[in-house]
Amino acid sequence: MTALIDVENLTLKFRTDEGLITAVDNVSFSLNKGEVMGLVGESGSGKSVTAKALMHLNARNAVYTPESKITLHTESGPVDVLSLKTPRELNIVRGGAVSMIFQEPMASFAPAITIGKQMVEQLQLHGDYTNESAKRWSIEMLDRVGISDPSKRFDQYAFELSGGMRQRAMIAMALSTQPKLLIADEPTTALDVTIQAQVIDLMKDLVAEFQMGIVFITHDLGVVAQTADKVNVMYLGRMIEEGPVREVIRNSKHPYTQGLLAALPKLDDLDSPLTPVPGDIPSPLERPSGCVFHTRCSKVVGDVCRITDPRDRKIDATHKVACHIYDEVPA
Repeated sequence: MTALIDVENLTLKFRTDEGLITAVDNVSFSLNKGEVMGLVGESGSGKSVTAKALMHLNARNAVYTPESKITLHTESGPVDVLSLKTPRELNIVRGGAVSMIFQEPMASFAPAITIGKQMVEQLQLHGDYTNESAKRWSIEMLDRVGISDPSKRFDQYAFELSGGMRQRAMIAMALSTQPKLLIADEPTTALDVTIQAQVIDLMKDLVAEFQMGIVFITHDLGVVAQTADKVNVMYLGRMIEEGPVREVIRNSKHPYTQGLLAALPKLDDLDSPLTPVPGDIPSPLERPSGCVFHTRCSKVVGDVCRITDPRDRKIDATHKVACHIYDEVPA
């Protein structure tokens, strides 16, 4: 398969009054064209910060280490994302070859500008569209995401739409530029289950039609199982397990992944109690030494978990885990 984006040794810190705070720690992954990657973890795991790094969209106090590298592969050649500086250069990763569906659509639309005007402005910024052709394409995209009476919605404001309709309008806007990479930050969180299913089916269709790659950020492993080809599990800025989605869900290796799966309700046994992962994710200000999960782990291997960072271990050719339990497995 053809590589779309490569992330190598991404370490991102934020400069604060308390000093440098690590948000993402030595993360590496690749995504191919036509592939959907699920990025899973609790709130505070670093999922959204990692995704925003792909668009060079983090706040100005963000500091990337010299080893960090993000390479976007375009038809014109590879693009070193972290070297882009000017707004003109950044256009390619901010609505051009890369688009993002943000978690909260109401905060993403300008409240005093109609949905349609914002969509037209974006299309003209990134492509050769007249007002009329941009309007036609925008209305078509609104229709494709299942919005009723799209011509009417085109002239409405975000506050006039329901939560689910706003989310679908946000998806239509992100897809209208036909990006090569779509970053979807919990795009189905505010939707009811029937609309969730429609959105998931739509995204699958678009992947097949445009050979688009998708980074799908969520805390819902059920959605990931339906949507993704592979899954990467994050915890406190570290990538702790990755592999094909069915392999990771059926044969999870990291205690954290196992805990996330155990916390899901079991439809075949509705009386069984939910089993949450014990404790809370630590603050980045109090980042644990050694394995970052050891403060909540029930399978701690002596002092090594408290002192030493676990290295990635290959369970097989496509399944990796960072856990001291598997230290006997070759790196």
